[in-house]
Amino acid sequence: MPHIKRALATGATAVAVAALLQAPAHAAVVPEHAIIVCQSASFYANYDSSSGPTGLVRTLYYGDKVGHTRGAHPVYNGWAATFDFGPNDWGYVRYECIGGYGSW
Repeated sequence: MPHIKRALATGATAVAVAALLQAPAHAAVVPEHAIIVCQSASFYANYDSSSGPTGLVRTLYYGDKVGHTRGAHPVYNGWAATFDFGPNDWGYVRYECIGGYGSW
């Protein structure tokens, strides 16, 4: 029986590692709770280094709950990888529109 438990533990570890390998690079760190501090902020699906943000998803408003971990999630030319806790998706928002860290 110990070999079955060991096999199950190894299988669970393999599944966990596979899940981490498939996750987006910026999702490896749990986003720190923050809010949108601008009156409104455009939320884009992606960021292209040659042209800037692409694929407008929606507009976020003051007080919307988002996540960004300073120093761990990328910021490109002022556009920060951000997690929108409303619909639970990743995108890019202007870095200066994220604040109120730890406020909720």
